[in-house]
Amino acid sequence: MDRNVGETAGQVTDGAVAGSADRRARSLPDLLEQHPVIASVTDDDGLRAVLRAECKVVFLLYGSVLDLPSTVATLKDHGKIVLVNVDLLEGFTSKEVVVTYVKRHTAADGVLSSKAFMVRAAREQGLLAVHRFFLIDSMSYRNLARQVKLSKADSVEILPGCMPRVIGWVVADIDVPLIAGGLVCDREDVFAALGAGAAAVASSNRDVWAM
Repeated sequence: MDRNVGETAGQVTDGAVAGSADRRARSLPDLLEQHPVIASVTDDDGLRAVLRAECKVVFLLYGSVLDLPSTVATLKDHGKIVLVNVDLLEGFTSKEVVVTYVKRHTAADGVLSSKAFMVRAAREQGLLAVHRFFLIDSMSYRNLARQVKLSKADSVEILPGCMPRVIGWVVADIDVPLIAGGLVCDREDVFAALGAGAAAVASSNRDVWAM
């Protein structure tokens, strides 16, 4: 990550994060109702752009053990609600200790993961938790509701998010808000997803952020 992007007025410390209010005090359903367009940030250019955007909720989809605390701090300094995709962080393994690291060493509000045990760990540690699903076939769809029961997620994100019929199926199967993510490219995709029952959409397209 560019050094200038990650500069903050101060460092995030264990004590500062541990002393903050429980991040689960924020209701994710309420957040999504108020802010139905989520900015997915995949690189430094996107990070710089989202700092100027009106999107309140940010899905951070890149980073490493070295720069994650400063990146999250930069977003928080700009008033963002930040959820980190722990599956995509460089320098980490797919173990629950990653969630503990995010909780102790960053000011992130929550995490995203495609792994039920990681999502459940986030819930147990007081973080907001989004369970991601890549719906590539009927088997992955049929497995979704069972995995959500295991993870106890606050919300589910399905990818791709440009499938209104499938969104309707999933909404009928779960009792938590659904986020449509991936290939949400324009205004029509956003309205189609929301019209099919999605609580929010997540997109890396900056034109969508401006809606």
